[in-house]
Amino acid sequence: MGSKAKRSLAAPGSLVELLQQMISFDTVNRVNEGVPFVEGELAAHLEALAEGWGLQTARLPIAQNGSLDQAGFNLLVTHEVDQKFPWLLFDSHLDTVTVEGMTIDPFGALVEDGKIYGRGACDTKGTGACMLWALKSAVEAGGLQANIAILFSVDEEVSRIGVSAFVQHQLASLHWTPSAVIVGEPTTLQMITAHNGTVRWKIETQGRAAHSSDPSQGRSAITDMIKVIGVIEAEYIPKLTAEYPLVGTAQCSINMITGGSLVNVIPEFCTIEVDRRLVPGEDAESILPAVETVLQTLAEENPELNATQQEPHISLALPADGNQVLKARVGTILESFGFSSTAQGAKYGTHASDFAALGIPSLVLGPGDIDQAHRKDEYIALDQLESGMQVYQALMAQPGDYWSDGR
Repeated sequence: MGSKAKRSLAAPGSLVELLQQMISFDTVNRVNEGVPFVEGELAAHLEALAEGWGLQTARLPIAQNGSLDQAGFNLLVTHEVDQKFPWLLFDSHLDTVTVEGMTIDPFGALVEDGKIYGRGACDTKGTGACMLWALKSAVEAGGLQANIAILFSVDEEVSRIGVSAFVQHQLASLHWTPSAVIVGEPTTLQMITAHNGTVRWKIETQGRAAHSSDPSQGRSAITDMIKVIGVIEAEYIPKLTAEYPLVGTAQCSINMITGGSLVNVIPEFCTIEVDRRLVPGEDAESILPAVETVLQTLAEENPELNATQQEPHISLALPADGNQVLKARVGTILESFGFSSTAQGAKYGTHASDFAALGIPSLVLGPGDIDQAHRKDEYIALDQLESGMQVYQALMAQPGDYWSDGR
C-alpha cells in the first residue's frame, strides 16, 4: 500500500496537525517482505519542516548489503547554540507495525473525544511530533543553554538497523557526543530507567521427504519439531530464574512455526522462532548454549533427530545503574508538571540500551500508553500529547551541564 499523504503538505499550525501529518504517511515496517526503507517520505517531510523552522538537518545514510540507496537514512535534526555547550539527544523511531486487522483508518488521523487515532499515533509518532514541536517552540522562546538533537531513526520494529547504524558508525562521524539520551516510547510520561533485552532466533529440524502414501520412507521434520518444542518447554523455560527488581523474571516463548511444502509430502523441514526476554545483567551470549544443552540431551535419546539453531538477533537490556544523575534531573522536571518521579521498569526493549552500551546515560520517556501500541484502534490522548511536548521542551531548556555535573 502506498502512502496516504500528499507530498505538498503545508507546514502544520499546531502539534496536533503535525502528528496528523505524520500519521498520514504509511511507514509500516516491511523489512521481512524485502522492503527496507518505508520511512523515507515521512523523513523527507520532517526534514523540510525542520529546515523551514530554521533548524539544521542531516541525512545519515545506512549501508545494508553494500548499498546505501536501499537501506535509506536516519534523519538528524539539530539546533546548536554554542560548540562549548553539551548536547542532549532525543530519539524517536518512524516505522510502525502492520495495519492488518485495524478497525479504524490507520492513516486517517481522526481526532475525536480527546484522542487522535491512527497507526503510530502512540508508537511512536506521538513522541516524535512532541520532540520536534518542542524544539521548534524552545528555539522560538530563546535562551537555550544546551545543544539539542533529535534522531528520527528507522526500522525499530523489526531489525533495528537504524539505531545500530547510529551508535556503531554515524555517531563517530559527528563532532559531538550526547551527554544524555531521552528515548521516546509511550510510557504515560513515567520514567523507564531499566528494561528487558531480547534474544530471538530460529531452530530448524531437518527430516526426509517422502510421498505421504508411505510415510515410513520419510522422516517428518514436524514430528521432530514437536519433540524439540516439548523439551524446551519442559526442561528449559520452567527453569529460568534470572530476575531484576524493576522488570521481573526472565521469560521465553516459542511464537512462530512453519513447516512442510505440500499436504501429500512428508515434511523435510520445520522451523520455529523463539523469543527470549533478557533481564538486565544476563549474558545474551549464554542463551543459545543453554538451549543447545537441552537439545543435545534430546538428540541422544533420538539419534536420527537433526535440530539446528541459527544465529540470533540480540537487543541488549537496559540496567538502571548507569543513569542516576539523569534520572534525578528528569524526575525533578516531571514533578514540576505533576507527574511521578519514581523510576519504572519495562518488560519490552527500546533503543535506550544501545546508547547505554556506549556509556551514555539514557532513559525512556514519552506520552501515550503502551497498552494502546500495536492495537486495532491505536490512539494517543491529546492531553498526554500536549504534556509530552511541554515536558520535552522543559528538558531542552535546562543548561547542558544539568545532565552530568551532579548538582
